[in-house]
Amino acid sequence: MWVVQIFLFEQNYVDSTVAEVQSRLQPLIEEVKTKDLAHNDQLVSSLSKSTNGKMMLIDGDGKLIALYSLGHRLSDENSLESMSVFLNYLEQSKEYQQVLQGKSYNKIIRYSSEPLDLEIGIPIIYENRQAVIILYHSLDQLQTVLRINRKQLVTLSITLTLVAAILAALLSRHFVKPIRVIKSTVDRLAKGELTATPGLSLNDELGQLSDSVDELSKALQRVDVLRKEVIANVSHELRSPLALIRGYAEMVRDINWKNAKKRNEDLNLIIQEAGRMSEMVSDIMDYSQLQAGYIQLKKDWYNLYEMIESEVAHCEQNAAEYGITIRLTSTQDDIPVNVDAMKICQVMRNLLNNAVNHTVDRGIISVVIEKMNNEIRVSVINPGEPIPEEDRAIIWERYQRSQHHGGRKKGTGIGLSIVSTYLKAHGMPYGVDCKEGLTTFWFEYSNSNNVSENR
Repeated sequence: MWVVQIFLFEQNYVDSTVAEVQSRLQPLIEEVKTKDLAHNDQLVSSLSKSTNGKMMLIDGDGKLIALYSLGHRLSDENSLESMSVFLNYLEQSKEYQQVLQGKSYNKIIRYSSEPLDLEIGIPIIYENRQAVIILYHSLDQLQTVLRINRKQLVTLSITLTLVAAILAALLSRHFVKPIRVIKSTVDRLAKGELTATPGLSLNDELGQLSDSVDELSKALQRVDVLRKEVIANVSHELRSPLALIRGYAEMVRDINWKNAKKRNEDLNLIIQEAGRMSEMVSDIMDYSQLQAGYIQLKKDWYNLYEMIESEVAHCEQNAAEYGITIRLTSTQDDIPVNVDAMKICQVMRNLLNNAVNHTVDRGIISVVIEKMNNEIRVSVINPGEPIPEEDRAIIWERYQRSQHHGGRKKGTGIGLSIVSTYLKAHGMPYGVDCKEGLTTFWFEYSNSNNVSENR
């Protein structure tokens, strides 16, 4: 506002005043240019009256002929002497030299950038000789207007500053309050209060942030529930084989140690349960490494068919316990791949165990290796009710266990999360499809999307 006032409005006021004075004087100026003023005192007096200041009549030699003020000729020596001093300054100006050459001029006389007077120079004829009239129009009224405007602007600026400060305080409280609520909620979530939510209903960015914190709270609650479930599952899964191992070990020691057949059966069961425990512990250790962000691939060239065949043979014993048959079908038995063999074997093992857990007794699991364009697709297919659509995206998450038909809940619940992480590390696409009563977990190997880099 100050910039507009000083550099635009005030200059407009000055320009308007100059234009108004020039418009009023123009008829008289045209008349004095054509008449000899030595014989026309009335015209000189009229010209002096039309200005709000003094008027000097100067001959061609720079001598002051007469001095007028508001239409009256001044003859006192003090006034004439003061103007004579001013004539010395006037004669040095380029505008005065211009008017002596017969050209009119006007300029604003300023003091410290403040406009004081409008000076107008007019060439005239006086006693048949070249002479000059210098008119001074006082800008006191304009100065008064500008001072009033500036005082009003100062008052308005102070008022607007106070109003802006008050509005800023109110608006800051309005915006800061929900931010503090969201921060408090996040702090409570960080301290383990997973049910904390902001509870804000806003239609702006803060509302979107509040909704995101709500979703975060729900996600953390879901993860916490799944984590507790995994802990319970692991505890149960470990307790059962430990009880069997202890019980059968005591039987071998106390009862069957002399009966070779019974002793071997008991020892085989102990070995089987110990192996089951070892697999669960391996899953947990592998997942701990994944959580720490440590995945290092040791790639080399292997036969994918032989790797999968080995894992199918390993899983058949577990499947036979429930009368489940695993069938391996492949279009070829020599499939060279550049992978980390241990991790791809674990992927297959987890997919097969998952299929066994969700296949009804005496069901058939199909493992299919087929070439599709430039990719090799490996599919593990088991019968049963389809995985609900809403669960298909989250079954790959940590702790998540699919709840579709099967009836068995063996394992830690982190197998598919390990599968997802290892396949991503290899750059292999993967997914799950459900149709026609079959659930198919699959992944694809391609030389083009498998870059042999360890990370």
